[in-house]
Amino acid sequence: MVACKAMLDAARGFAGSSMVTVMARNGVEFGIQTSGTGDRWFTTPAPVVRGLYFPGFSIADAAPDLGDSAITETAGLGGFAAAAAPAIVKFVGGTPDEAIAYTAAMRHITIGRNGGFTLPSINFAGTPAGIDARKVVDTGILPIINTGIVHRQAGVGQIGAGITPAPLDCFAKAVMALASTVPDE
Repeated sequence: MVACKAMLDAARGFAGSSMVTVMARNGVEFGIQTSGTGDRWFTTPAPVVRGLYFPGFSIADAAPDLGDSAITETAGLGGFAAAAAPAIVKFVGGTPDEAIAYTAAMRHITIGRNGGFTLPSINFAGTPAGIDARKVVDTGILPIINTGIVHRQAGVGQIGAGITPAPLDCFAKAVMALASTVPDE
């Protein structure tokens, strides 16, 4: 996660850029930052994750999504590289074909591919990388995140795992903010 954050920090501060540099969630809000909007956060309520729950637990026990690990998806790993991790997809209730489909869908909302992270299951193509907030809004395709599910009561810990989409609203807010920075011609 630290390496992903360092990679993305290099993309911060480019005026007008809609590249997402952070995705994070704290159990209350889900938020993003973009290169062109500096340190400003665009937030919306954090979703409750649908996934596989450990025996004795259900979605009624779950806290809204939280954690810093979505920085890996922001950098083109995690759920964006699902095609390379069919065992993870199986752990959260999916199939190898779904893993490949998740990775393929992320290509529609990214700027390009990262040749440093190649995926054998898709002919060694690089992972989709550089989430473009405008493409998310335009296509309605939401970034997917591999995540653990924690109990709503502190101290209980992990009660499952799932794949969850990032909420659209924070991307829409970021695009609106970017649009307001474009000078009138």
